[in-house]
Amino acid sequence: MRRSENIYLIGLMGAGKTTIGRQLALALRLPFYDSDKAIEENTGVDIPTIFEYEGENGFRNREQSMIAQLTELEGIVLATGGGVVLREENRKALQNNGFVVYLQCSIEHILQRTRRDTQRPLLNTEDPKQRLETLLEERESLYIHCADFKIDTGEMQSKAVVKAILQAFEDAND
Repeated sequence: MRRSENIYLIGLMGAGKTTIGRQLALALRLPFYDSDKAIEENTGVDIPTIFEYEGENGFRNREQSMIAQLTELEGIVLATGGGVVLREENRKALQNNGFVVYLQCSIEHILQRTRRDTQRPLLNTEDPKQRLETLLEERESLYIHCADFKIDTGEMQSKAVVKAILQAFEDAND
């Protein structure tokens, strides 16, 4: 990782990327971006609608384009979508332009956090737990390989997570 003012958060849906990202941005006095929200603002429709009409591949194309745009910015905190690491171009853009933090979280905690959320197309299934286990199996090695720092967000309070990330970010930029 080169010296950077950017922090990018990766991890499964429900790991806390948006929550932690907002708090990091506030602590650092940097703008906060959420790549999924940016896609929705850009298209005028929500993520489930994009999945419905364009499928996952259509969404991933839009996501790749948005990540390319957002990683051109300097001095930001970015919460990415859970599947951002699936494309090598995204992983390279993140690694080359910022400090990448993998927010790791147990499937049980994610299920608890997402149980009432209807805006996650990949969890609209008979067995959300099995789906999350499959997603983690597919993605975890990519998250680990892409990340400059990894932290478990399941047990820790968000303030403690933010403090640990800020310390790791400071250490990496010394």
